[in-house]
Amino acid sequence: MAAKLPESLFGSEPTSSMKVRASPSTSGTNNTHGGVHPSRQYYLEQLIVALRNDHTREEALHLLYKSCGAHEDYLALLLWHSFETIFVLLKEIIEVYRLISTPELTESVSMRVCNALALLKCVATHPDTRMPFIKARIPLYIYPLLNNTNKESSHERLRLISLGVIGALVKAGDAEVITFLIENQIINHCIHCMEVGSVLSKTVATYVVHKILMQDEGLKYCCTFAHRFYALGHALAKMVENLPEELSEQQLQLLKHIICCYQRLSESPRACDGLKFCLPTRLRDATAINLLRKFY
Repeated sequence: MAAKLPESLFGSEPTSSMKVRASPSTSGTNNTHGGVHPSRQYYLEQLIVALRNDHTREEALHLLYKSCGAHEDYLALLLWHSFETIFVLLKEIIEVYRLISTPELTESVSMRVCNALALLKCVATHPDTRMPFIKARIPLYIYPLLNNTNKESSHERLRLISLGVIGALVKAGDAEVITFLIENQIINHCIHCMEVGSVLSKTVATYVVHKILMQDEGLKYCCTFAHRFYALGHALAKMVENLPEELSEQQLQLLKHIICCYQRLSESPRACDGLKFCLPTRLRDATAINLLRKFY
C-alpha cells in the first residue's frame, strides 16, 4: 500500500511568504532551524519520509534538490540525522554502478542520481555534518562515478555533480578531510576527470587538486615521488595544450585553476626542478603573461 502523502508533496510547495528570517532571539549557533518557517520544516520533513517509499522517492528527490539552495543548512542536518535517509541516497548511487559502462544510462536515470548526489553535497558542505560524512567514508561510494570514461551528457552530468561533492568537502580546507581524500587516492580520480571530462568537470577536478596542494601534506604527497608529480604535471599540461587560442569564460576559469596548481607546485624544491622541463611552452609566452594579469 502506498504511503499516505502530504498534499504538498506533489502539489505546490509553501509560498515565499512562509519563509522568514531568524529573529535575534533565535539566531546563532544553537538554532538548528536557521530561521526556517515551521510550515516549511514540515514540508521538508514529509519529503524526507517520502524518500523511504519506492513509489514517491523520485519526486521527493527532485523536490528536496529544489530546496537545497534556500534551506541548505537546515536540510543538511535533516538529511544526516533522519532515519534511513543517507542509506536511501547511497542506494540510489549504488544502483547506477551497473549502468556506468553501458548505453542504458538514460537522462532521467542520470537526473535522479544527480538529485541524490546534490543532497549528499548539501551534507558535505555543512560544518556539523562534514566530518561525520567523512568518518562514515561516504565519499568512497562516489568514486566509481568519477572513474567513468563515457563522455555522453548523461554520464558527464554524473561526473560533474560527483566532483561537486568532493569540491564541497575540500572548500573549507579542513586538514582532516584533505588527509582522508589523499589516503583514498582522490588525486588519481581527479586526474582521470581532467583527461575525460568536459571543461566544467576539468575545472572542478583542477580546483579540488589545487585545494589539496594548498595543504602541506597534499603538496608533499604530489611531489615526493616522481611518478605522482609527472602524472599530475602531464594532466595539467595536456589541458593547457588543448585550450583554444580564444578562451571562453569557462575556459579562462579552468586556466586560472591550472596556473594556481603550477604556482603551488613551484613552492616545492623538487617540483620546481621538474617544472623546468614540463611546464607547457604556452605558459611561457607573452599571451600567457597577459592572461595572468587578469587573475592577479
